[in-house]
Amino acid sequence: MERVIRLRIEHRTSYHYRFPVSLGVHRLMLRPRESRDLRLISSDVRVTPEATLTWAHDVYGNAIATAALQGWSDHLEIFSVSVIELSAAAWPVFDIAAYAIAYPFRYSDDEWIDLGSLAVPQYLDPEGRLQNWARAFVRGDVTDTLSLLKDLSIGVSAWVRYQSRDDEGTQTPIETLDRGWGSCRDFAVLFVEAVRSLGFGARIVSGYLHNPDQAFAGSADAGSTHAWAEVYVPGAGWITFDPTNRSVGGANLIPVAVARNIQQAVPVAGSFVGMTDAFQGMTVSVRVTDHAASG
Repeated sequence: MERVIRLRIEHRTSYHYRFPVSLGVHRLMLRPRESRDLRLISSDVRVTPEATLTWAHDVYGNAIATAALQGWSDHLEIFSVSVIELSAAAWPVFDIAAYAIAYPFRYSDDEWIDLGSLAVPQYLDPEGRLQNWARAFVRGDVTDTLSLLKDLSIGVSAWVRYQSRDDEGTQTPIETLDRGWGSCRDFAVLFVEAVRSLGFGARIVSGYLHNPDQAFAGSADAGSTHAWAEVYVPGAGWITFDPTNRSVGGANLIPVAVARNIQQAVPVAGSFVGMTDAFQGMTVSVRVTDHAASG
């Protein structure tokens, strides 16, 4: 019998300005992705000052809210509250197609077409350093596919030390390898690019980490925003890997967006028009709690 937990996610993003500014359109990716393992009970997004919200789905099926703001303000707050039921297995068993159990294997023609750019590295690697690093995890002419992917995921955290970063942007895979440290998004990008260099289709996932016992890296509290990866394996479909925590499967992960590139999965993005020194700062707070306990 699968275990179902009900969680409440509160995500608050606040911008502060020294002087009133004209707030531009903001793109919000805050609604959890519904799936067999995740049931969305409710989702509400509130914007202050008041904004007109319109909803659409992007090319990946992510729910996108566009917030159109009017007038001038010295602050902007975006507050999202979602309630979900999560039933992802802690120790999933994957029914991999017989022809894909051993690596290397070949995707079907239709899979190659549909995976498209998800199977193509997005960062330059002119000297082949990343590919050579990834190939070191291939144990022979033929190796177990799932074991290879698990070894690569574990290899990221063995090679790179986790360090949270509040600044925007993501390191390139080569920068992460050279520096030997990175945030969860740097770990995810490194892993995705590494498996793509081996011929796998993979995508970045952005969402939330449920961390009630604070046993996982990537959160100093019961929950936080988080980034991880999914790799497409025939038969099993999209398999979740969290290289930051050396885990497989989505038992503690709440996906919001999937994308080819992590820049496509930013939770809040927008602009303003005003004095060049008007921007004062931004704060982000996330709470992922048991719904019964939160009242």
